[in-house]
Amino acid sequence: MKRLAAALAAGLLALPAWGQEQVAQSSAAQGTAAVLRALDKVNGHSMDAEIAVGSSAEMFGLLVTVSDCRYPAENPTGDAYAFLTVRNPGDSAVQFEGWMIASSPALNPLDHSRYDVWVIRCSSS
Repeated sequence: MKRLAAALAAGLLALPAWGQEQVAQSSAAQGTAAVLRALDKVNGHSMDAEIAVGSSAEMFGLLVTVSDCRYPAENPTGDAYAFLTVRNPGDSAVQFEGWMIASSPALNPLDHSRYDVWVIRCSSS
């Protein structure tokens, strides 16, 4: 078993280093608010809300707090991502905390039996 581990380690060290070539990275601008959409999966109603960074709002049966919202600086209509905290208003139990990406909400979704919340875009004014 020790020989196998040593062989694997030696093989990994022999691999070329990842990321040595320059990768173009775009800079992100910070928005002043996030535009979110909530869906009540039971009755099919949806609502949009613009929530300022650092603020909270109730969307259906959830309290949503926006801590940050960013978007590509060279493309303001491009892909936005926001750091959200979603709680139950009654007991303050955290249902979700993390980054959500507008173009890929399924990468890090809210896991709630009745409600869905996702990012639409950032607002800069």
